[in-house]
This record gives sequence, structure tokens and C-alpha cells, in this order.
Amino acid sequence: MKYAIAIAAAVVVALGLVYFVDVDQTQEAALPEVTIEGGELPAYDVETGDVEIGSTEATVEVPDVDISTSEEIVTLPTIDVESPEEDNRTAESN
Repeated sequence: MKYAIAIAAAVVVALGLVYFVDVDQTQEAALPEVTIEGGELPAYDVETGDVEIGSTEATVEVPDVDISTSEEIVTLPTIDVESPEEDNRTAESN
């Protein structure tokens, strides 16, 4: 239940970031002029260690847990997101 609420909240935030913000470009970008002469990439000698991954069987004590669930009424947060109006975008760009 907690994971479902967290996932729902993440989806609402992601949708809010997409629909809640209206970004319009007001000026074209221009890259600076750069002159590059010569140069050389550095050289490296790299030695790495060895890693071995395996598995083994062992006997360990594991708790036996019985979980019961019941339904309860809880208050959940709600969010109402309104996107910028399409008419505002057209009027501002003219």
C-alpha cells in the first residue's frame, strides 16, 4: 500500500512537471567561435584487481511471520494540476 502511494505521487509529480510549466523560447542561441590548435590526449596504465563471485549454501534461522490485513478508511492527499491555456501561448507569441 505504501509503495502504491509513493508510485502514484511520483507519477503525479512527473505529470505536473510536464503540464504545469509552459516554456517558450524568446531568443535563439549562438555558440561562441573557438580556435583549437595541437594537443594530445593523456595516456594511462591501468591495472585492476581480480573479482570472483560465487555462492555457497548455509543453514540460517529465518523468522516465520504471519501477516493479516484489514481494510481501514484513511485520508489520502489529492493534487489538482492545471496546465497553461493554449490561448495564452498563442496570444503571447504574437
